[in-house]
Amino acid sequence: MRDWRQALRDFARWWREAFRSSGGLKVIFFKELGDHLTSTRMTIIFSLVAVACLSSLYVAGQNIRQAVNDETSAFVFLRLFTTSGGSLPAFIAFMSFLGPLLGLAMGFDAINGEYHKRTLSRLLAQPIYRDDVINGKFLAGIAVLSLMVSVLGLLVAGLGLAFFGVPPRGEELLRMIAYLVVTVIYIAFWLSLSLFFSLVFRQTATSALAGMAVWLFFAIFAPMLAGIIADGLFPVAQDSPADLVLRNAAWKQGLSRLSPTTLYDEATITLLNPGVRTLGPVLIHQLIGAIPGFLPLGQSLLLIWPHLVGLIAATMLVFAAAYYFFMRQEIRTN
Repeated sequence: MRDWRQALRDFARWWREAFRSSGGLKVIFFKELGDHLTSTRMTIIFSLVAVACLSSLYVAGQNIRQAVNDETSAFVFLRLFTTSGGSLPAFIAFMSFLGPLLGLAMGFDAINGEYHKRTLSRLLAQPIYRDDVINGKFLAGIAVLSLMVSVLGLLVAGLGLAFFGVPPRGEELLRMIAYLVVTVIYIAFWLSLSLFFSLVFRQTATSALAGMAVWLFFAIFAPMLAGIIADGLFPVAQDSPADLVLRNAAWKQGLSRLSPTTLYDEATITLLNPGVRTLGPVLIHQLIGAIPGFLPLGQSLLLIWPHLVGLIAATMLVFAAAYYFFMRQEIRTN
């Protein structure tokens, strides 16, 4: 616990020193922050995501209202996120599919938009370091994402209070906060990807289409492609031995986890459903004698720790590529 507290203090100290030592970073950060918060584009996309998610929450709340009167029920508040109703999927499904839109919309014209408006060279002519530009844009995007996701979390908490009349317990509140943090990390990956495409492509329409293509590939086609490859390497029939079936399932799951969408889905369902005790294939003999129960939050975090590391590493890797490309790019005076 002391190590975590010390790490947080060190990070806060680094954050303050970064803003104090670089006035350009502070200027770019607050300028981008104001642009995002007053942008009509972000208002429309956030409203779309909020309406879709809150509609799913309302239907889920109607379906599990009777669970409040059941004394044996546990973690009822978290079921708002994972329960689907009628033709609407669950809240986490909406965030998994529509959340990347927020990140892509915030960064697809971050750099090439400056080229088209002929403001980038004028911006760098000021006493502002070049790296302050891309760092400020990325940090401002993360700040706006954190604000939006926090607002959605507060709306969920308010809707839960309206339905159930009781506040969430400590365990439920901590799991909800952890879920919101993972969501910010997940959307930050798409923000870094959109920043990269805004540097690679000079046309904003091309960078937006490239980001949407990657989003649709990871969301829809990556799981199907993983299944095709696994079935090609280890074809399974009705009379196949158990080890072949396990190899097929392991390869399919491993290849699917190359997608950030799969990592996010598995991490969120583990956080919001304490009954999830494993993320891999389980044999019948392993279930014999197992005692049903719920994992504490610490064990759930250990279970998804590789997923969090993968999401953070992917985000840092893509942003590092964008940073390198931007620092090496020639910027001519318009």
